[in-house]
Amino acid sequence: MSDKYIEPTMVWIPAGCFHMGSENGRDNERPVHGVRVDEFEMAVVCVTNRMYRCFLEAMAHTPPSTWDDPLFRHPEQPVVAVSWFDAVAYCEWLSRQSGRLYHLPTEAEWERAARGGLEGKMYPWGDEFPPASNHYEKGWETDRPEKVGFYNANGFNLYNMADNVHEWCADWYDSGYYGASPEHNPRGPESGRRRASRNGSWRHHIKICRCAARSSLGPERGYTDYGFRLARTPK
Repeated sequence: MSDKYIEPTMVWIPAGCFHMGSENGRDNERPVHGVRVDEFEMAVVCVTNRMYRCFLEAMAHTPPSTWDDPLFRHPEQPVVAVSWFDAVAYCEWLSRQSGRLYHLPTEAEWERAARGGLEGKMYPWGDEFPPASNHYEKGWETDRPEKVGFYNANGFNLYNMADNVHEWCADWYDSGYYGASPEHNPRGPESGRRRASRNGSWRHHIKICRCAARSSLGPERGYTDYGFRLARTPK
């Protein structure tokens, strides 16, 4: 960590194959298809206000619309209301500062990481909804995202991989992409109008989502339940 930037705690995700998608979900999650993803690193938690402040101050970047809102400004809450372009600018800035290659995860990397090594399960912990040992039945703040990393981690020791905020991915979004997706390191279509995102949302009535669930948004938009998590190329 530096006084000028904060590098997140990362975990190594080994190269491996998994079945991406779900036959029991929405049409955009089909067909289930085998994918092989090279090794990469994933941040244990998504980017927080504390981390993002360094970027704002260093670059004089325009802050999110929620930056001074008491509901969203705790240092350990995820930064929200950031566009896809804001998230990419942050990755590029942190890469320059640290000398490491940070990027938004692809959809395939995100789903591989969210599954935590469990094959064919609906959620990072299995098929139970919700797990009795977790926090979803009580204590959830309904008017803001929760602080990151305070509940159960998945099998890769990643937190909030089913809940809290939608997380931007690198890919352009195409609802039919799985029918033409390459087997090795799929990176989404060449172009589009919306960028892919993953994860659940504090704003939703059902606040958690399945590992295979897909969402998307125009890259210029920034909502109070949209944040991002960093991936990194190993040395």
